[in-house]
Amino acid sequence: MQQKYKKILLKIGGEIFLKENSRGVSVSAYRELAEKIVKIKTENNIELSIVIGGGNIFRGREIGEENFDRVVGDNMGMVATTINGLGLEEALNNAGCPAKMMAAIKIGNIEMFNKAKAAEYLAEGKVLIFAGGTGNPFFTTDSAAALRACELDCDLIMKATNVDGVYDKDPDENADAKLYKQLSYEEAIDKKLKVMDGTAFVLCRENKKPIIVFNVKDILNIGKALRGESFGTLVS
Repeated sequence: MQQKYKKILLKIGGEIFLKENSRGVSVSAYRELAEKIVKIKTENNIELSIVIGGGNIFRGREIGEENFDRVVGDNMGMVATTINGLGLEEALNNAGCPAKMMAAIKIGNIEMFNKAKAAEYLAEGKVLIFAGGTGNPFFTTDSAAALRACELDCDLIMKATNVDGVYDKDPDENADAKLYKQLSYEEAIDKKLKVMDGTAFVLCRENKKPIIVFNVKDILNIGKALRGESFGTLVS
């Protein structure tokens, strides 16, 4: 079957880097993900960008009702994504896969995101890692994934989650939860399904960027989605 998608943006939450279910980072987790990414890229001959989360270290939204400024919390979350980005970049390069991290926030000598330079890196065959979210508070890494996919004209956004796709209700709490194989943007909105946060989802809809939501445990099977086979939930 002919490959349907060539230019992919992969959104991965920081939870994949949790160390023994506690906060922090795991170098072995960076290496394990890097090995899978090398295999995916090699087998499918794709241009691959990755937007990384920081939930294993800190989430801005977790300040909750605490007397803590939201902007400060979100800035802390952006720094957390940068830590993960650096770890994954190093692991990929050590695995023989040229990778480059670009950040939306200024930290030392880390390269800031630039569309033209990012396109150049992709053309060279590098895996691009985008950290720092959008660089602004009040926006999630989902929004960053949607934004970068639109800026680089990606064919597909793939969002890795802890479940097999989009359900009509929480599958962890409801044994009868129904998994959707395919949805339109309008159906997802009407049914109030949590595909991405609202800002990210609207951006994808307006720019006609299809989204596949899938279980991170099945990441090595991404090739199925790229060929148009059933995999996770397709929102288009």
